[in-house]
Amino acid sequence: MPTRPTTLRTLISTAALPLALVSPAWGRTSAPAAPADDAPATLCAPAGVLRGPDHQWAAVSLCAGSGTPMMAVSAPAACGYPATKARYACRTSGTWTAARNGVTVASGTLPGSGEYPGPGTYEITARVRARSAPAAVDLTGTVHTTLTLTAPKPKPTHRIVTDRTTLRRNSITTVTYTVSRDSDAGDGNARLGLIAREGSGARIATDDPRCVNPLVGRYPARTRLPHALDCSLTDLQPGHPDTVRVRVTLGSACSTVVSKLGYWMPRGQDLYTGGMLAGPTIDCV
Repeated sequence: MPTRPTTLRTLISTAALPLALVSPAWGRTSAPAAPADDAPATLCAPAGVLRGPDHQWAAVSLCAGSGTPMMAVSAPAACGYPATKARYACRTSGTWTAARNGVTVASGTLPGSGEYPGPGTYEITARVRARSAPAAVDLTGTVHTTLTLTAPKPKPTHRIVTDRTTLRRNSITTVTYTVSRDSDAGDGNARLGLIAREGSGARIATDDPRCVNPLVGRYPARTRLPHALDCSLTDLQPGHPDTVRVRVTLGSACSTVVSKLGYWMPRGQDLYTGGMLAGPTIDCV
């Protein structure tokens, strides 16, 4: 019989959740207001039970967050051992993939995040290792569940475009990166990062004073990474993009160059109010 996708309105069994995640309702006089379907939320569902040779078990759920630029996936679990007849919280780790209509659209480590692909029904599959010393549990296996996420995909607030899409071996190529902020939210600060493949001999350089090759090692060492560049931008405004011109030097080995942007969307003094954007990858031919 086909399983029914889990939605935000589905009542989820707590049997597969750690005790710490089950909130008592003692003293509650009325049900809390349900969040809007398009509000940021985390959705969880039972995903499977891992079992060991001595009847140890780990009941694993998979959770996915939606409504923000990133989709965070985690695998809370409860562990047990028949001799103790008790449930314990587990440490979980591993990897996950999210597929929609049979096509993988996001993946990552547990716990971890990938770009939120937007609303839809997803098959979440995870290779999970569950461990608990009190329960004498150390189990590994694959679990899966179906989650229906309803929050719309947030509109992009920042963009990165380049004037080139390819690099060639044994050449020096000038590349211009244009960074735009398209939202009135946030401020003009952002950090543009460019990274080539480590060990490839690639070098990224610029005359722009806002950029520097990252410093590594302990003081007073002055070693810098020639294959990476970090640029601090402070004047991004809607309708006023900023540009950074760099030189990428390749030897006989090929290397792609990826770009990333970290930016602020402040909410007062709240922590973790930044965002990350994956920019274009320049290929090597």
